[in-house]
Amino acid sequence: MWPFTCLGFLVLLSLLSISTGKSAENGFRICAYNLQNFNKERASHTMTLHSLTRIVARCHITLLQHVVDPDGEAIKTLLASLNRYDGTKFHSVSSELLGKSPNDMQQYVFIWRHNAANLTNKHQYRKDGPFVRAPFVVKFQSSKTLIGEFILVPLHSEPLQAIQEIDSLYDVFEEVSSMWNNTDVMFLGDFHAGCGFVTRPDRKSIRLYTNSSFSWLIGEQVDTTVTDSTTCPYDRIVVHGQPFLKAVVPYSGKVFNFGKEFKFSRAKVLDVSDHYPVEVRLKGSGLPLQATPLTVILCVAVVARFLLPGL
Repeated sequence: MWPFTCLGFLVLLSLLSISTGKSAENGFRICAYNLQNFNKERASHTMTLHSLTRIVARCHITLLQHVVDPDGEAIKTLLASLNRYDGTKFHSVSSELLGKSPNDMQQYVFIWRHNAANLTNKHQYRKDGPFVRAPFVVKFQSSKTLIGEFILVPLHSEPLQAIQEIDSLYDVFEEVSSMWNNTDVMFLGDFHAGCGFVTRPDRKSIRLYTNSSFSWLIGEQVDTTVTDSTTCPYDRIVVHGQPFLKAVVPYSGKVFNFGKEFKFSRAKVLDVSDHYPVEVRLKGSGLPLQATPLTVILCVAVVARFLLPGL
């Protein structure tokens, strides 16, 4: 009986390995996208909604910026489209309207797959500082990632205050990492961290650059904008600490050029936004592959002895 039980176990483990290997290869995708004034009217445009659905559905967690949706109708429409797209249930959480001008109030919105992650906490940063749209910080837990639990800090900076706002993300880091006793923090969004807004000399004034504990995953030469008139690495992803960095799939921080991927015209891309999304992938947990090495060794020995009695 033992040989057949062990043989069945090894077959099952092999199948789990294939499945987990595929998951680990693809990774857990976190995305950020500046949507350029996404509101109820834009959500009602069929082509815009379909394009955005395809973009967001690729990701396990997505940060949307420049959302103007005080009654929640635009995000409700997007979630309905996502829930029809591949049968997976999506959830969302939105910040309050943020800004210092009544004509330019925006929201941060996080959307995630319910079977991939759980929102465990949220926090609106309110300390005095240079932020025009202060970060709406969230904490997620996921059994599908190597890191397990992590904090996401969004920023859509005001271009002329980009240096001060990016630097002040360090103050946000200190507050939330202490409050939640977790230093696995990722910063993401449209920082305007390039071209004339943040130059090479300016980086000396930004603690996320000068402190070696922070790793920038989108390079300085990357273009995150759509139009030919700009070639700027505005949108960024930054992680804190070696544990989080080691949980990231190497070189997975990149721009998602959905125009090229989906074979969209430039006009169709600009219909969604003048930015491209940025993304990074986290390594999968690989839990099935961590099952009791001693059990595996014993089963291999038993099966080998049963199949090869002459040994």
